[in-house]
Amino acid sequence: MKQAEDFRAECANIETLLRGIAPHDFARRTAFKDWTFDRILHHLHMFNDAAFLSQSGEDGLAGFKRDMGAKLSSMPMAQVEAEYCGGLTGPALLDLWAGFYPKLADAFAQMDPKARLPWFGPSMSARSSITARLMETWSHAQAIYDELGVARQSSDGIENIAVLGLNTYGWTFMNRKMDVPEPRPQLVLTSPSGAIWVLGEEAGGEQVKGSSEEFCQVVTQTRNIADTSLELTGPNAAAWMDIAQCFAGPPNDPPPAGSRVMKTA
Repeated sequence: MKQAEDFRAECANIETLLRGIAPHDFARRTAFKDWTFDRILHHLHMFNDAAFLSQSGEDGLAGFKRDMGAKLSSMPMAQVEAEYCGGLTGPALLDLWAGFYPKLADAFAQMDPKARLPWFGPSMSARSSITARLMETWSHAQAIYDELGVARQSSDGIENIAVLGLNTYGWTFMNRKMDVPEPRPQLVLTSPSGAIWVLGEEAGGEQVKGSSEEFCQVVTQTRNIADTSLELTGPNAAAWMDIAQCFAGPPNDPPPAGSRVMKTA
């Protein structure tokens, strides 16, 4: 699956970034809920492992779910994730995460994209599972790039995230128990390579236009729409971008304007 290779490439870019920082930098707190670099790697590694276990079916994931549920009854998620990673921090934690993501990419690359895999909610296709890993990896890493003051150079692999963002248009509203406004806006996005992606059907003028990277930042809630130059046409597009959420879980409000931006290097 191409998505598996896009996931591998994104992880490799993040690894390169983190190999160049000092050991004490892993304790730096980011604008994403004060998560440190260490916390981000703990989180990504634990759920990468869960995605790998899911390939063995429900039985493969059952022990993970049971153990995590038991621990969450007595400790916060951050501690559960840290313990899952053996309490490692800094370069040693980076080695753990970096040593595993190629294994996950290799496994998904060999799978039938339509194979059904269990997860914490409904099952999903293998293609959707590795796309979710790509989305979560890309979005959490944005906080690291921002904290370090490094301008990110995304690849056209983020088209997977843009498609996910479009496909979760209805979910954004239903998750908040709101009626889904129709029609769904069309996306006209400029890719990192300069190509124009037209995603979705023409929608009577309802449209989101601009940088694909900024669109992905909004739907993953790493940016407030006010901190982008995206052009919104139509009330549906405006309502969507105010609350967009492409990830599972209870409704999350986007960050306040100006709260998640790149620091000056």
